[in-house]
Amino acid sequence: MSEDLQPTDVARSASTPGRRSEQQRATKETEISLSLNIDGSGNTDVDTGLPFFDHMLDQLGRHGGFDLSIKTVGDLHVDGHHTIEDTSIVLGQALSEALGDKAGVRRFASGLYPLDEALVEVAVDLSGRPFFVWDVDLPEAIPLGNPPFDPSMAEHALQSLATSAGITLHVSLRRGRNVHHIIEASFKGLARCLRDAVRVEGDAVPSTKGSL
Repeated sequence: MSEDLQPTDVARSASTPGRRSEQQRATKETEISLSLNIDGSGNTDVDTGLPFFDHMLDQLGRHGGFDLSIKTVGDLHVDGHHTIEDTSIVLGQALSEALGDKAGVRRFASGLYPLDEALVEVAVDLSGRPFFVWDVDLPEAIPLGNPPFDPSMAEHALQSLATSAGITLHVSLRRGRNVHHIIEASFKGLARCLRDAVRVEGDAVPSTKGSL
């Protein structure tokens, strides 16, 4: 696993608007520049060098209502692993920083998300405690896109994001046969859950501990 990134020095606030983060990361494996505004309009500009992964991150931004810009240059001559993992880590760190102390957020969200024959259940808690469950038995499939995205990396992408963001994330497959549909429903479901969970509806931190 790649080295942890230290977040950039960006002002944080849980009040809307202005929950933003900008991140830069450079290692021997990847170079990443990312900006996130969780109170945006769903505008995205994503280029990781992996078209299918770009499509999934685009879904995350658009359906989450986030303004999301990502530029990743990775060692795709090796494979897509480092690009997918590192981009997901940086996106999780941006989400954590943009949320700040999480005062007033709804915190929890869940739902069932269909895409044709596929139906995926997603549940999110902005808990501050990273935990990830992937109850998805993907059918055997060839890599998606060119350069190829290994479908098994969908699990690692979401796990890296959840761990880095400090959220609890459960993804369960109810039914589905098409791997593209299953993965896309998972990302869309996460987007919609995050959209609900980050919504500000008060000014108190939603925890009996007083912090998240």
